[in-house]
Amino acid sequence: MTPRTPEEVRAFFDAHRTVRQYVTREDGSPLPMPEEHLDVLLHAAQRAPTDATAQLYSFVRLVSPEVRARVAELTTNAHVQTASEAFVICLDVRRVGQFLRVAGHEVGHWPAIGVHFGIGDAVMAGQNLLTAAELLGYQGCWIGGVMNGLEGLLDVLALPQGVLPFAALTVGLPAETPPQRPRVPRSLVVHEDRYRDGTDEELRGGAEVMNPIAARGGQPGDWARLLRAYWAPGGGMEKREPHLVAALKRQGLWAGEEEGATRPTAEAAPAREG
Repeated sequence: MTPRTPEEVRAFFDAHRTVRQYVTREDGSPLPMPEEHLDVLLHAAQRAPTDATAQLYSFVRLVSPEVRARVAELTTNAHVQTASEAFVICLDVRRVGQFLRVAGHEVGHWPAIGVHFGIGDAVMAGQNLLTAAELLGYQGCWIGGVMNGLEGLLDVLALPQGVLPFAALTVGLPAETPPQRPRVPRSLVVHEDRYRDGTDEELRGGAEVMNPIAARGGQPGDWARLLRAYWAPGGGMEKREPHLVAALKRQGLWAGEEEGATRPTAEAAPAREG
């Protein structure tokens, strides 16, 4: 492969946008992606790095309009229905247990490790897929809204123990050109040799850089207010927390000591309705 110049690499990543509006057919249904494009996206996903060779992830490709509509409803992200391709990307520690079982070995007990490395593997595979899509001229959107309807997704997608959605990911030809979103100054993100808290002045300056991301209706943005809506007491993340804990317990991935926590098995998943 011919090396790219620093300028070319910077330009490629600067062209990244989070896109929710996609080119569709005239009736509003998803514009199909050529099979060779889908194949190379999935090939890229499977070439991602993985811990201990285990490939602790699975993608649920959303094909039927009915399933797409239900996932769009559960995630509160309507563009799941209009993207050329839509996936729910899951951490999956179940499959490694199945491989051990068929080889005559037992499965260890490592729920915290499973969550740690399963999320890492899922993110790397999903981002590989998105990068390949962007190289082909598509854009996409990571959807954290799986947390909005996590229990329902476990049922709709028939996810057995050991498998948990991390995010959804949509890909398609962009029908919008959103502005480039700012990022926190590098000095607050990159640490040398040891972690360093930013000074109050640096943090205020970083917030000023990020304020445009929260601009609405021509009014200047307030990033701290946006963060408060998600991360402060009573915010969106606190509301999601108990649902995630319940899902971790249901899927056998809870590392706490509460009574009733179960271990994922490598046995066949029971049939689920819905």
